[in-house]
Amino acid sequence: MRNLADAIENFIIRQLLEDSEETVLVQRNELADKLSCAPSQISYVLSTRFTPEKGYLVESRRGSGGFVRIVRVAPPKKAEKHKETAQELLEHWAQRGLVTGREYTLLKYMLEIINADEKKKITVLQNAITKMMQVR
Repeated sequence: MRNLADAIENFIIRQLLEDSEETVLVQRNELADKLSCAPSQISYVLSTRFTPEKGYLVESRRGSGGFVRIVRVAPPKKAEKHKETAQELLEHWAQRGLVTGREYTLLKYMLEIINADEKKKITVLQNAITKMMQVR
């Protein structure tokens, strides 16, 4: 299954790289047909390789005309030595329209007052945007 999972992941990542909005919208059944696999294998890859911890959000709608939306919430890696800060991540989201001006201001304030290291701040931001995407 590793090779098939790799192929599915690579296909989706290629689609994300081609999309300037860093969002890809796919239909699970069409993607399964294109890659000659079962829709459950697509679901497996989405749930294990496209997680908030890895910089992705996945929204799924089932039923006729259902789709899967994958959003890259972390900017692409710039340099290996550069560690992304929570503020840079928040600015990336704002530039991509993933947060409103009001959400940006609130999250920026939260970052200023939270007493935590950068890794914890990024985790808090990722959890916050995951929750916000569920509300929309």
